[in-house]
Amino acid sequence: MLEFYNEFVNHPDFWAYMSIPLVAGIIGWGTNWVAIQMTFYPINFFGIPPWLGWQGIIPKRGRKMAGIVVENTLDKISTMQEIFDEFEPHKIAHHIIKVADSRIEELTDDIMNERNAVLWENLPNVLKNRAYARARRQLPQMLDSLIEDMQANIEDLVDPKDLIIKKLSADKHLLNRVFLECGEAEFKFVINSGFWFGLLFGIPQMLWWWFDKSWWTLPACGLFVGLATNWLALNLIFRPLNPVKVGPITLQGLFLRRQNAVSEVFCRLVTQDILTVGHIMTEIFRGPRSDRAKAMLKRHLRPIIDGGVVKTVAQLTVGPEGFVGLKRAIEEKTIEMSLASFDDPVFTRERGKVVERMFRDRMQAMSAEDFQALLRPAFEEDEWILIALGGALGFVAGLAQLVFMFSGVSI
Repeated sequence: MLEFYNEFVNHPDFWAYMSIPLVAGIIGWGTNWVAIQMTFYPINFFGIPPWLGWQGIIPKRGRKMAGIVVENTLDKISTMQEIFDEFEPHKIAHHIIKVADSRIEELTDDIMNERNAVLWENLPNVLKNRAYARARRQLPQMLDSLIEDMQANIEDLVDPKDLIIKKLSADKHLLNRVFLECGEAEFKFVINSGFWFGLLFGIPQMLWWWFDKSWWTLPACGLFVGLATNWLALNLIFRPLNPVKVGPITLQGLFLRRQNAVSEVFCRLVTQDILTVGHIMTEIFRGPRSDRAKAMLKRHLRPIIDGGVVKTVAQLTVGPEGFVGLKRAIEEKTIEMSLASFDDPVFTRERGKVVERMFRDRMQAMSAEDFQALLRPAFEEDEWILIALGGALGFVAGLAQLVFMFSGVSI
């Protein structure tokens, strides 16, 4: 052993040999970095379609990945009924009423001016004021009843799965954020561990080259290092699935050990950017099931529109034939006003925090099997491409070592 040591350290190519583990570490780091970048970027296809180019795996599979997120997480921790109940519908109604009360005159004037500006302007103020007063008096009761009705039938009015999938597949930057922010520590680990695994694997590679200078040795070892570092790093994130005691050490996948922290990040993103009260209400009145919500609104508005002075004023200004069109205009303005009230970031954040707590508590209580399914899809989709890419880059780096660092070696 001492003879080998002396021969090795005094060899004229000592530093060239010592560079092999270092280069292997750089290969491991570089291939893992490229693998992570290719998972998320570019957002849109770059190159000559359909085959010559690349699009990040997550953005490319946007709708599918969004569906997996829904199935593997939100499907298991909540229902639309529970979400809407947590929003406390009476507070939603109170918020809309507060906004609407200050805009009754403005909205009424807008609607009537659109239908018949001349007659409305010339209508006696006493009649206008009675119309305003009646609407202001009846609006709170109408909105309370409407929101209560919506709460009882919320499962028929909106599908949270469709809403989430639509939001995430339409906004690929947001979809990337879900995975990147939830798996930030894991992605850093994948990249940085590539260097140390590569360095470790580079030591036997160096010894092999010392004893066997076949031309294929360095490229073959580079191929192995590229494949192994990617594969090992990806598996250490999720394996072992459950804690395993090895002496005084407890082993478990890095992502699984961070279940509580990841749950906080994921639930914050979902409740602040996707399942907000504003997005849900917009989906109710603008989504694929909006006809049901509009029919419900029409039914609850009828006592206000068809009653007493409001109907009289309307018929005086637009006539009996224009009354039907006027009712449709009132319905649409009511929807616009209601949805506009959710532009208030304070109210939206306050309601979101309530749902976030429910989501977080349930997600932190999920089993390891269920929890890993949140981030695992980011790697499972075309994972073989990322591992193969690491091997290919490692092979090229091995060839480069052979040509540039050991070109004078007899092989």
